[in-house]
Amino acid sequence: MSSITSAKIKLALSMTVFGTVGLFVKGIPLPSAEIALYRAVLAAILIGAFLLIRRQKINFKAIKKALPLLAVSGIAIGFNWVLLFEAYKYTTVSSATLAYYFAPVIVTLLCPILFKEKMRPVQWVCFLMSTLGIILITGFETSGNSFLGILLGLGAACLYATAILLNKYIKDVNGTQRTLLQFLFSIAVLLPYAFFSDGINVGTLDIKGWALLLVVGFIHTGVTYCMYFSSLKELSGQTVSILSYIDPLVAIFASVLILHEKMSPLQILGGALILGFTLLNEISAIKKERL
Repeated sequence: MSSITSAKIKLALSMTVFGTVGLFVKGIPLPSAEIALYRAVLAAILIGAFLLIRRQKINFKAIKKALPLLAVSGIAIGFNWVLLFEAYKYTTVSSATLAYYFAPVIVTLLCPILFKEKMRPVQWVCFLMSTLGIILITGFETSGNSFLGILLGLGAACLYATAILLNKYIKDVNGTQRTLLQFLFSIAVLLPYAFFSDGINVGTLDIKGWALLLVVGFIHTGVTYCMYFSSLKELSGQTVSILSYIDPLVAIFASVLILHEKMSPLQILGGALILGFTLLNEISAIKKERL
């Protein structure tokens, strides 16, 4: 098997696992902040062990220089999880996931402001059509709780977009090492937040709750992030963009087929607009970079 084929399999598998996180989180009877905290702790332990085994060289000078950005992006990642997990409690996994996948659209809109990039006509079309997709999803939610869940998903998207943009400024820090440091900063803020908001309730978990929590921390985050970053260096940006959409598609199918959560035809259309035009936007950006 070639290295590129192996990388594609690892990326596709990691995206598939990412897409099932909502199924597991919905079964953990803990506050969202506490689930996010333990996710970061368990993943940090596993990724730290991975780095020790691989004996990767650490660029301390680059890390020191990027420390403020690593801290802010880590905090954004931590609270992005909190909002996403909270969204699962108020709306369907599919609606929360589609709202969350509005993040690349937010990045596209902010890049001209932050990086002096001009938005091309195709980017404006993708932005407008993806926004229409969000309107179709939110506009046909009759339950106030479902609408709140979608808003929480959009809040998570904003924080995720913040992390994406900050990572553009972080140079010379290996992707896996960067993730570990960001998780450590997430832990630093989530621990006091979880303690003072809802307290520490992990002792109330039964065997099923512990099993789900360990899977979310070790498998959905630790193992999957290691697979994800180890595959990136072998693949083109366009391949990564296309395979990344396995994540939301798996989440939607899992929501409908396993959790039996319903989507109206207009919400399905809205989801197709978000995913389709966001993918088109990313592919067009990659093609422009090649010119």
